[in-house]
Amino acid sequence: MDRLLRRFLSQFIRRGSMTVTSASGSKFTVGDGSGRPVAVRLVTADAERKILVNPELGLGEAYMDGEFVVEHGTIADALAILLGQPDLLPQWAKPWWHLRYLTRHLKQFNLRSRSRSNVAHHYDLDARLYSLFLDADKQYSCAYFETPETTLDDAQLAKKRHIAAKLLVKAGQRVLDIGSGWGGLGLYLAEIVGANVTGVTLSTEQLQIANARAAEKGLTGSAKFLLQDYRDIAGPFDRIVSVGMFEHVGARFYDTYFRRCAELLSEDGVMLLHSIGRSQGPDSTSPWIAKYIFPGGYIPALSEVLPAIERAGLLVCDIEILRLHYAETLKAWRERFMARREEAVQLYDERFALMWEFYLAASEMTFRKQDMMNFQIQLTRRQGVVPMTRNYIAFEEARLRAIESGGKPRLKLAGE
Repeated sequence: MDRLLRRFLSQFIRRGSMTVTSASGSKFTVGDGSGRPVAVRLVTADAERKILVNPELGLGEAYMDGEFVVEHGTIADALAILLGQPDLLPQWAKPWWHLRYLTRHLKQFNLRSRSRSNVAHHYDLDARLYSLFLDADKQYSCAYFETPETTLDDAQLAKKRHIAAKLLVKAGQRVLDIGSGWGGLGLYLAEIVGANVTGVTLSTEQLQIANARAAEKGLTGSAKFLLQDYRDIAGPFDRIVSVGMFEHVGARFYDTYFRRCAELLSEDGVMLLHSIGRSQGPDSTSPWIAKYIFPGGYIPALSEVLPAIERAGLLVCDIEILRLHYAETLKAWRERFMARREEAVQLYDERFALMWEFYLAASEMTFRKQDMMNFQIQLTRRQGVVPMTRNYIAFEEARLRAIESGGKPRLKLAGE
């Protein structure tokens, strides 16, 4: 087993420096010696078999079970090396990838009942878990870092402001928030802009918290959150926004999603879709992520999304790619989680905490090393609804920032 392990890892790991101690106690180093050295230990022969047979699934399971231990560095350091190789996958893992790709539509067959159970698997966990690492507003999606020094809370506020600016929301307009989470974005649009917001979620935990927050802020008249599938909501709406939900739709349902959004959007309406995306074309979901974190989930390539938008009769007005913003978001989440890790162990157990460590670190390094990104697509039903240039976004952000701080936007002179 030692000889096989060394041979396979030497073939795959050609960048970085990783020292591996096998279950039998033998030690070897792979890579070109560059970067920060990392040392790992495989505790059992079973862990070695898991990683050799199906590394994309086996590595995460071995880490969760305490059978893959990082002795020098962190799991994030180890994953930075493993996910930063010239080949995205080891040669011996590619048959598994082909099988997953051929069957991906079956695993993403997200009918209403399956969608609800998939959401419950992740989002109906104890709310105290998310409080360990999210910002105060519980934004569980990519933040928007305006400067390298921006804090997580400020970056999440900037994200809401950036989205609101692209939506061009006016007071009194009806806004649909598809996948409204704990209500932060919907409450921002109701409180800062004065919109009438309807948020839909499939998570009972998120629903209760969102409506409780609306009541605390005295916004129940302008912000309501429903336990409802987006396919069943009644329209029309002046604005539609969806942040961090599209990853749960499944490629087979993209036509359904955009056609329903087109039906719900008013003639002069604006929609903003914010989603994680792939830069290198269609793929399949990591088997470890699908099993333990996001069952039924899939991160799309733009080449899969845009044809469905076109078939729905919607017009693309703007596409923005947020490249490393999610990597920085995940880094902040990981550091916050690790600072309060013992609380996660008390809520669940050690294996759960290890699973969450692996999830946050693997997600961060996927954005840093494998060209994942976020995209924001602005959509309308007809031409002429949004301004011809993007200058309005900065103007809208300045106006919203003034409202947030309790001030009034500066009056403009004629011609300004």
